[in-house]
Amino acid sequence: MEACGTAHFWARELVALGHEVKIIPPSYVKAYVRRGKNDAVDAEAICEAVTRPNMRFVPIKSEDQQAALMLHKTRELLVRQQNMLVNALRSHMAELGMIAPQGRGKIKDIIAVIEDAGDESIPALAKAALKPLVAQLRAAEENTRALSDEIMIWHRNSEASRRLETIPGDL
Repeated sequence: MEACGTAHFWARELVALGHEVKIIPPSYVKAYVRRGKNDAVDAEAICEAVTRPNMRFVPIKSEDQQAALMLHKTRELLVRQQNMLVNALRSHMAELGMIAPQGRGKIKDIIAVIEDAGDESIPALAKAALKPLVAQLRAAEENTRALSDEIMIWHRNSEASRRLETIPGDL
């Protein structure tokens, strides 16, 4: 079958029923698609690709492997959201004449102005608009820390991960 979002789940299900399952990366199948893209053409291309002697396949991931990947992907998404929120706060405040240097650590002064009820250097409506962004940023940072902790717990319990950690080199 062609690798997709649910391929590993279905591969495990089919293996449990006694079938031999091979997962092919979509980029390898694409070379065998002869005309437009639809299910029948894709199935034909997969059948053609699987017969090739040098075809490489994707190993079937276990539920635990997929769960570990979910931890990393979710954390990565939250970090991207934090960057988006910081950039939004910086740009909105720049529109009001408050400039903050780039970098997530340098946004504290802007957040202080937004949260200070007594500070009248920006309009109250702007504060009302920006407070939810600050709240989202804090929630994303908290959730990122929690996921980082989960990743470290997983790492300490994973022999393969601990072995990979011993490989010399820069991160």
